[in-house]
Amino acid sequence: MIPLLIFVGLLVAVIAWVVGIYNSLVGLRNRVQEAWAQVDVQLKRRFDLIPNLMETVKGYMNHERETLEAVTNARAAVSGAGDMDARLAAEGGLTSALGRLFAVSENYPDLKASTNFLSLQEELASTENKISFARQFYNECVMQMNNKVQMFPGNIIAGMFNFSEEKFFEVTEEEQREAPKVDFS
Repeated sequence: MIPLLIFVGLLVAVIAWVVGIYNSLVGLRNRVQEAWAQVDVQLKRRFDLIPNLMETVKGYMNHERETLEAVTNARAAVSGAGDMDARLAAEGGLTSALGRLFAVSENYPDLKASTNFLSLQEELASTENKISFARQFYNECVMQMNNKVQMFPGNIIAGMFNFSEEKFFEVTEEEQREAPKVDFS
């Protein structure tokens, strides 16, 4: 009778251990998804600000058609992006196009003096900061998830229940690694 109780006790302990690791994996996966949702919220905010910025800039930048079209095309690419990888690449292109737009705006003193432009510029700068913080938080969550999925004993449970590594939010284009040189003073 005692060996049976020991066996049952060990079995319960192993089941509790597996359930604990499984639940922590589920929690980490949900945290990664929530962190991505926060990045997505900020990207959407930036996406929604761009039409207002474009309307403000169009009146001043008649000769910068190529720059304006690049921003419009980049915004359209974000709309058409399907999976997360395509979305990340499209967002990178949009960031680059906006950087070029602000750099070109240096040549238009009337534009730089426009209160509407200055307000939109401030909103976009604030949004870019929020995007940066949200990306950082997302990557921290991904690191925690990936550590749990890769390290023993979590890797055993992760493999049994088809948990996989998540992708980090990374800059894929070299030009995106360099901050655009913009001076609105």
